[in-house]
Amino acid sequence: MYKIQTMNKISAEGLSLFPHGKYEVAGAILDPDAVIVRSADMHETEIPASVRAIARAGAGVNNIPVARCTERGIVVFNTPGANANAVKELVVAALLFSSRPVFQAESWVKTLADKGDEIPTLAEKGKSQFVGPEIQGKTLGVIGLGAIGARVANAAQGLGMEVIGYDPFISVDAAWSLSRAVHRAESLDALLAKADYITLHVPQTDATKGLINAEKIALMKDGVRLLNFSRGGLVINGDVIAAVNSGKIACFVSDFSDEALLKTDRVICLPHLGASTPEAEENCARMAVQQLMDFLENGNIVNSVNFPKCRAEGPVPPAGARLCIANKNVPNMLGQITAAIAAAGLNIESMTNQNRTDIAYNLIDLDAPVSDEIVEQLRTIGGVVSVRVIPGAQVVGEAVEADSDDD
Repeated sequence: MYKIQTMNKISAEGLSLFPHGKYEVAGAILDPDAVIVRSADMHETEIPASVRAIARAGAGVNNIPVARCTERGIVVFNTPGANANAVKELVVAALLFSSRPVFQAESWVKTLADKGDEIPTLAEKGKSQFVGPEIQGKTLGVIGLGAIGARVANAAQGLGMEVIGYDPFISVDAAWSLSRAVHRAESLDALLAKADYITLHVPQTDATKGLINAEKIALMKDGVRLLNFSRGGLVINGDVIAAVNSGKIACFVSDFSDEALLKTDRVICLPHLGASTPEAEENCARMAVQQLMDFLENGNIVNSVNFPKCRAEGPVPPAGARLCIANKNVPNMLGQITAAIAAAGLNIESMTNQNRTDIAYNLIDLDAPVSDEIVEQLRTIGGVVSVRVIPGAQVVGEAVEADSDDD
């Protein structure tokens, strides 16, 4: 039986995909094979030695010690695209309320609550202070065209905006999903100079941290409206606040709040609501569960942030076994692994090998069961990170694939 530990509340609809009698799922469980997590911070968590995989029910993995997991051979999955529609809808709403000061208007009109029959007249007189421009005909710059960014671009185009996008790493699937009316910016700087509205949809990495700073803001149009529903660290808040106070930025909407932002006029902060819909939580949980099942039962890896995508050609040989071996991506690893298998008198029926930066992953199907002695021999090979054996097993449905993205 496989043991799954949940951290945070995970959608029951998603967890119900684990077959009863084959999986044990609980918040507190001894020696779990895998963990499903949403927002819980795992950086200070002692991860049990039994854990083979961690699935993040969401796109970002900032709360997971990915480098430490890689060193231990723990596969970290995410669920890109599962919450894309939820984030897209909130971004579209933000485009509108960044232009039309509806929050301020709603707060003001409540001050008329004790005016009785005068309310309609007073409301008409006061509404002029809440005038804002329409978005139709304006130019939206979308930075990052993954699962979320592409949807935002298409939705904005459907609302009558001119849309330009920038993503030097756009995937083929994302490119196919984009409306033909979305224009490609030659560079980030070119997009910043042309856009009336700018929305961020890139992951936070060393390269993108502080992407929006004073230097980049200087390239923007006066009165630009800036949206960040990706990651808080993409923006230097102090530089944005200075630009808002000077009027360079007309409005900044962020799904990531801090004290300085909350004290600044024309800054709208939300409490990380991007994926906070029951549909998104269910979609993320279902994808996380499917990916874990496919990994635990078949060894297949889809949508991992630290291991290569790797799928075996078919099911685990019924009379044999499948070896799942992670190793450092250095020369002669395959030669040593296959030599040890051959020395044990085992025949390799099929083998799949993929690598990603410093880590490689192998799925090796054998025609006979594997003894504990052979497994230990494989583990002693220098550079081997982990070895797992899957005996003859049934194949589960294919895990859902998606492009990488920010929330």
